[in-house]
Amino acid sequence: MLWVAVLALLMTVAAVAAAGRRALFLFKLATVGPPAPERVEYARTHVPEELKAQIVEVFGQKKLLKWTPSGIAHFFVMWAFFILLTVYIEAYGGIIQGAVTGRPNFHIPLIGQWPALGFLQDFIAVACVLGLIAFAVIRIKNSPKTLGRKSRFSGSHLGGAWLVLFMIFNIIWTLFLARGAAAANGNLPYSGGAFVSIALGDVLPASTLLEEIALLLHIGFMLVFLVIVVNSKHLHIFTAPLNVLFSRRPDGLGGADVLRVDGKAADFEDEDLDPEKLGRGKIQDTTWKGFLDFYSCTECGRCQSQCPAWNTDKPLSPKMLILDQRDHAFKVAPYLLQGGAHEDADVLALLEKPLVGEDGVIHPDVLWSCTNCGACVEQCPVDIEHIDHILDMRRYQVMVESSFPSEAGVMVKNLENKGNPWGMSEMKRADWIEELDFEVELVDEKMPEDAEYLFWVGCAGALEDRAKKTTKAVAELLHIAGVKFAVLGPMEACTGDPARRLGMEYLFNMLAQQNIETLNEAGVKKIVATCPHCFNTLANEYPALGGVYEVVHHTQLLSHLVDIGKLTPVTPIEEKITYHDPCFLGRHNKVYSQPRDIMAKVPGVQTQEMHRHKDRGFCCGAGGARMWMEERLGKRINTERVDEALTTDPDTVSTACPFCMVMLGDAINEKKNNGEAKESLEVVDVAQLLIKSVKGAS
Repeated sequence: MLWVAVLALLMTVAAVAAAGRRALFLFKLATVGPPAPERVEYARTHVPEELKAQIVEVFGQKKLLKWTPSGIAHFFVMWAFFILLTVYIEAYGGIIQGAVTGRPNFHIPLIGQWPALGFLQDFIAVACVLGLIAFAVIRIKNSPKTLGRKSRFSGSHLGGAWLVLFMIFNIIWTLFLARGAAAANGNLPYSGGAFVSIALGDVLPASTLLEEIALLLHIGFMLVFLVIVVNSKHLHIFTAPLNVLFSRRPDGLGGADVLRVDGKAADFEDEDLDPEKLGRGKIQDTTWKGFLDFYSCTECGRCQSQCPAWNTDKPLSPKMLILDQRDHAFKVAPYLLQGGAHEDADVLALLEKPLVGEDGVIHPDVLWSCTNCGACVEQCPVDIEHIDHILDMRRYQVMVESSFPSEAGVMVKNLENKGNPWGMSEMKRADWIEELDFEVELVDEKMPEDAEYLFWVGCAGALEDRAKKTTKAVAELLHIAGVKFAVLGPMEACTGDPARRLGMEYLFNMLAQQNIETLNEAGVKKIVATCPHCFNTLANEYPALGGVYEVVHHTQLLSHLVDIGKLTPVTPIEEKITYHDPCFLGRHNKVYSQPRDIMAKVPGVQTQEMHRHKDRGFCCGAGGARMWMEERLGKRINTERVDEALTTDPDTVSTACPFCMVMLGDAINEKKNNGEAKESLEVVDVAQLLIKSVKGAS
């Protein structure tokens, strides 16, 4: 078997050299941009959390298993890669031993003859074949040729996927051929357990040449597959665990990532701050973590299938957002790695091609269609952080290019001048209190000593008529429960969420620092907020600027008060109600149960879930500062969501967010005008349902 050993060695060296050269190229390309030291630091200082993420997401395939058929198939195919490494140890060991002793009957020390290992190897190989068949069926059923935009594979590189499936199949059948031939020659390490290999050994002829050829075929297909992997989307086999390791924790949702310049949080008071480095304008401004996102994309399209923009015929596909950047990065890579200095005009134009623009890598309509709902990040099995990419590009467009939808400019001016998106006087923030029949304390420099919570009313809760109903309901419920609270009134300003999500990081910092100074000087420790956007900003984004508070959403507090008996819903509400999950409460902060728990405690309420709910809930269309932008492309997102709500034939649509109330309410009113919804249908906050039941009992 000397010739087999020599040939196997030459093939291995050639394949590993080719794969290594590609890996070095990918590493150099990823490091052309700014660093991301915070990702390394977090991983280094949070080993238990990162270990758990690897076990749950990588080895446990938690996110993939949410999609049961394809998830199970992927689970077995992935584990085949791990378990069948033992077969390659046996294969190379057999080749070496055969060259030395003339007989390739090598076995792994200690465990190499256990029937359990032989069974596991054959079982996982069979399961892998079944997984490949499942993948093929799924791809045929979901072919873009038949389904068009409705296919989650629309836009993916389909040829490469089929090639990889074909190569994995070749690896498995040659594995069984080699093991069957070894069994026929008496060289298989297992006397039992390896049920397929032993069965094949019973029917194959005893032939040393057949065993040698089968071994070389098996190793050859594996080595060719290795080279294909590092040059295709299946690079995620190696990069996905790294991407999970360096992703934001607890995940890429919650608070937005801070704006960084050269790896450090941007300091807008620094006179040396280079404005051209605010956000991402060209592909070379992408951090290595961004490139890791590019390399890890499996093109599975789960993000695309869940995206509200894509589902309402808008140009944004989270998948294509990543792939278009990746393809452009590979196109300019040879020039970037040479330092970027070129005399050729075409090369320079390619290097200077903007990330966003009419002729850019990403069209502006793609960028501004995003609602920041987080469906893409939630569903991505390899922890790609699409929202971070979008926000970084928005920041450059807004703060460097001053290019963003014109109507959003009105919102920005209102925030700058009045501290709220509507431009109303700050003195109107306490007007809702006059409509109550009890006193609500206003903070006068310091929190009242007997006040447990600061009630963060928010701009919508104080100034928008529909949201005021929620504000008054929450205030009444807290009063009935005996929970002491106070409000800031005119001292409260917008948290800055619309500015940050638009990309106006400077304005966000200004508003946030103003609020943090007010809260800290007042001695605020605990906050309850009715707006999920305020809740998310206060809880997850203010700590980075020195504002650390215990923040709860009103549904969390009210659910607790009901549980401990301080609020008792008694009066029945005989209605069929469907609940809409606000994105910034649900996906971004994992608050799903408390609003539902409240409704479950109200007598008479019949709840009916929409098809898309909880972590797969569909956006109302207001997030990502879209509340203040016109929706000119495709179907309106709020209309799509209301159409889905109407399929449950509800008497009421409930939610827990003022933005959602406005968006869904507008769509329902339009449906009423068109005779498509019953006149009695309305949108209410969960708190309004609760106060209706509680007050009726008093």
